[in-house]
Amino acid sequence: MYIYNVTSNVDSSIHDQWLDWMKQEHIPQVLSCGLFYEAKLTRVLVEEEMGGITYSVQYRAKSKADLDNYYAHYAEGLRAETLKKFADRVLSFRTELEVIDEYTATKH
Repeated sequence: MYIYNVTSNVDSSIHDQWLDWMKQEHIPQVLSCGLFYEAKLTRVLVEEEMGGITYSVQYRAKSKADLDNYYAHYAEGLRAETLKKFADRVLSFRTELEVIDEYTATKH
C-alpha cells in the first residue's frame, strides 16, 4: 500500500474557504479518479513560524501503479486548479510513503 501525503500551510485569511473547498470539492475529486480508496484530512498541531494553519491529507493507494497513474493523468490539472483558486495563500509539499507493515494494539 502507498500513501500520497499532501501537507499544506493555509493563510488564515482564506482558511474557512479553503477547508470547505477541500471537504466538499477537492478531496472528492481526487477520490473520484478511482486510484485512491481512502483519504484522511488532518490538522498539524505544530504552529508554524510563518503563521497560517497546516493540514495534511493522506490518500491511500493499493499500488505504486495507481499512484503513478494519478501523477500521469490527474495530478497536474488538480494542482493547477488549486493554484488558480488560492495562488500563494496555500503552500503545499507532497510526500510518497510506502507502507511496510501495520500493527494494531490488542487488549490484555
